[in-house]
Amino acid sequence: MLGPLDYFVWILGLALEVFVVVFSVTRRQFLRYLPLNLYMLADAMFTVGSFYFVMHYGLQSLAYRYFYYYGDSLLTILLYFCVLGLYQHVFEEMEASKYVRAASLMLLVGTALVSFVIVRQSQDHLTGRFVVELSQNLYFVGLVLIYILWGAVMKLRETRMRVIQLVLALGIYFSAYSATYALRNLFPGLVLVRTILPPLVGTWLPLAWAYTLWRVPEETRLATAQLAASHAR
Repeated sequence: MLGPLDYFVWILGLALEVFVVVFSVTRRQFLRYLPLNLYMLADAMFTVGSFYFVMHYGLQSLAYRYFYYYGDSLLTILLYFCVLGLYQHVFEEMEASKYVRAASLMLLVGTALVSFVIVRQSQDHLTGRFVVELSQNLYFVGLVLIYILWGAVMKLRETRMRVIQLVLALGIYFSAYSATYALRNLFPGLVLVRTILPPLVGTWLPLAWAYTLWRVPEETRLATAQLAASHAR
């Protein structure tokens, strides 16, 4: 049963996702942050689709479960491209973009193949537990990738504030989702980790990215001394 908080979170998340895309288009930055904008656009469509399936078929319906699984898998693949797009931003001054594109293609193909095999093997017994375990594994891979990227940001002394905040926001997002899944495994009956935390965590990323694109200009740089002090800590 959905309550006012669920509807509020859905509407807030949708508004933030649309804001990110519209802001990027109006500022002519859509292509520069293409993976980020494609993810926000797909996430907005997923939010609308989720609302439709819940209203017409119910939260516990098989139709909603299938929609959620396929939609969440696609969003996770797009999120990987967001990570690799940020890799490209971090390494663009080293002219390593071709290696990042190759890694992107390999990651997409590998993730798609694994997801396809899992779906084929589990299509007759798709359950909520299965969705949780699959999503947990996918988010764990993303968490590893984003922490490696954050290490590169520190090592290369990246000074572009917008890039740093985009990476940091994604790192917090992956960490929060991984922690939520861990708590869900430890306390499967706890309402907080089943129905309250996931939508709130899901709202964090569009909120953080919307704030970063809106309030942090592209040319803003972090003081080198400040970055060195952060790296030393």
